[in-house]
Amino acid sequence: MFEYIAAGGILIIPIVLCSVVAMAIIIALFLKLSAKKVVPEGVADMAYKLAISGKMTPQHISQIREGSSLGRVLAAGLESVDQPRHVMKTNIEETGRHVIHEMDRYMTTLGTIAAIAPLLGLLGTVVGMISVFSVITSQGVGNPTELAGGISQALITTAAGISVAVPALIFHRHFRSKISTLAIEMEKSAMKLVDVVGTSASQKRTIQTASNSQAASSGSEKAMAAVRAAKMKKTSVGGVA
Repeated sequence: MFEYIAAGGILIIPIVLCSVVAMAIIIALFLKLSAKKVVPEGVADMAYKLAISGKMTPQHISQIREGSSLGRVLAAGLESVDQPRHVMKTNIEETGRHVIHEMDRYMTTLGTIAAIAPLLGLLGTVVGMISVFSVITSQGVGNPTELAGGISQALITTAAGISVAVPALIFHRHFRSKISTLAIEMEKSAMKLVDVVGTSASQKRTIQTASNSQAASSGSEKAMAAVRAAKMKKTSVGGVA
């Protein structure tokens, strides 16, 4: 293995560094984009229940926020429960953009590695072929040993660049798709929270309106009864007179 690296020349060094960085990013993204960390089960249901109960405390919201990426988005909505619907949606969308940006942090680097690794391999090929032609110019084609060094460098760097680029590109596409899927799941949960809060507020307004109507009706009945009693008293007094 080390013999191949040594035979690849100086351009094999950035290719090896790209492979190390790509491997570190892939492992980090596997851990970071785990569904249990981004959209764990039960967090959305807990947020819905808190929104309906009306017994939220800052501690409850903080607990939901610190648990996961989805929790941060839902916490932004819970903090805006008493605000109009459009304000709540705006706060959720802003927080969601920040969360997705953090999930997407290393994707650019991984995509860059997938793009430049084969170019570095191609550059190594060009350098190796230049070395071959330099040997031919100075010594002719009668010394295969001298020619083999440049050809070996050209082939090794090309193979190394492609070997790094292919898995980097595969995982870049995989994580891009996974981030999109997780973002859609978070959006669905957040919009459901908005609907739950809106439905709960509508039901409370309906109950309050019915209560006010009942109170007004009861007050009207009492007033009418007082008027009838006054009329009856007046009639009674007039009859006595």
